[in-house]
Amino acid sequence: MTSDFVYLVVGVALLLAVVLPAALQRHAVSAPMVLLVVGMLIGLLPLPGDATAGPLGHLTFIEHLTELTVIVALMGVGLALDRPLELLRPRSWFAWGAAWRLLGIAMPLCIAGVALLGWSLMGLAPAAALLLGSALAPTDPVLASDVQVGGPTPFQEGEEDVDEEDEVRFALTAEAGLNDGLAFPFVYAAIFLVTMGSIRDWGLRWWAWESTGKVLIGVLVGTGVGWLLAKLAFRAPQPTLRLAETGEPLLALAGVILSYGVAEVAHGYGFLAVFACAMTLRLAERGHDYHVHMHEAIERLERLLTLGVLLLLGSGLTDTLLADLTWQGAVVAVLLVFVVRPLSGVFALRVGSGRDRMGERALTAREELATAWFGVRGVGSLYYLAYASRQADFAHIDQLWATVAFTIALSVLVHGVSATPVMRRLDLLKEERG
Repeated sequence: MTSDFVYLVVGVALLLAVVLPAALQRHAVSAPMVLLVVGMLIGLLPLPGDATAGPLGHLTFIEHLTELTVIVALMGVGLALDRPLELLRPRSWFAWGAAWRLLGIAMPLCIAGVALLGWSLMGLAPAAALLLGSALAPTDPVLASDVQVGGPTPFQEGEEDVDEEDEVRFALTAEAGLNDGLAFPFVYAAIFLVTMGSIRDWGLRWWAWESTGKVLIGVLVGTGVGWLLAKLAFRAPQPTLRLAETGEPLLALAGVILSYGVAEVAHGYGFLAVFACAMTLRLAERGHDYHVHMHEAIERLERLLTLGVLLLLGSGLTDTLLADLTWQGAVVAVLLVFVVRPLSGVFALRVGSGRDRMGERALTAREELATAWFGVRGVGSLYYLAYASRQADFAHIDQLWATVAFTIALSVLVHGVSATPVMRRLDLLKEERG
């Protein structure tokens, strides 16, 4: 009887995952909001099993499910970006100016702000406070899809090369693609505070290896794997091996697993490797419609994985996950969503504003506010918390889980409600400017 009920629930959830994106496209309700509510209803049901063990009883499962969800989303993000990023073309780096400032300024400010709030308001130990700030720092590539670019744009040979014209969506997409990997050094810093003591004992190693070495390895591995896969797909000596001609989209999934696996074996950051692989693949034959096929396949898989994560998160919210939430933790979540991220984002985007695209149009004031506002928190936060929980014994870890879960739910709600009207308003203003 229980298994029959599970089939019913999963079937209904899958149906919702299929119809919701199109049905809610023009409404101030997002698919993640509905799926989260469905999960919360499931959590209220008297189901048997060990669900009451909470997240600490399922750390391995949570870590691997969220890990897979994030890397699949990162491949989709990388393939969706039309704006190239080439190492030997400085102009392409200037075109990513808004993303660099969100990564280099806004993200560290968010980490510091949440860590300070966790220490001063929640009474957390420094290591736990830093872990909270690090886990809640990244803009999620999974749940932020409503405010990201839609997908790769094919074009015919001889036509003008395509490039994103929506600076808000581009900045948020590029930020989400990179900051999941770039937040990892701060998670390691929190782990080291617990396992290795004073920063004097590990600070130099952390800076040289966790903050620099692993980043470089991840980028180099991802770029190399992406180059090899592009060579195979578009320029293989045997026509039967040119997957772009046959339209086989599963090459993208192979790229996800291969780049992540190689980077992790090489002790680099797999998240960065997957995004670099996707960007390198996208750079090859940029006008080819094969990129569209790969992106569509990845998008469908991402939707299924997101379905599972949101149902589990929602059921946990109404089961035991929020049992350790304090009013101080709830205040930290509210301050992050409504104050810390928006102020950090606006400050970051104002630094050097106007020079993003070598004299071309930069973000307007309204676009800066929108970009700073949509710092969606989601699946990546769950992964970092699960990973760190398995690496070290953090004090008040149940309180961290409750605070992170509440923050994600709050973000899904407020950003889901505001995404459609805000982005529609920005589109109208852009049309008025011509």
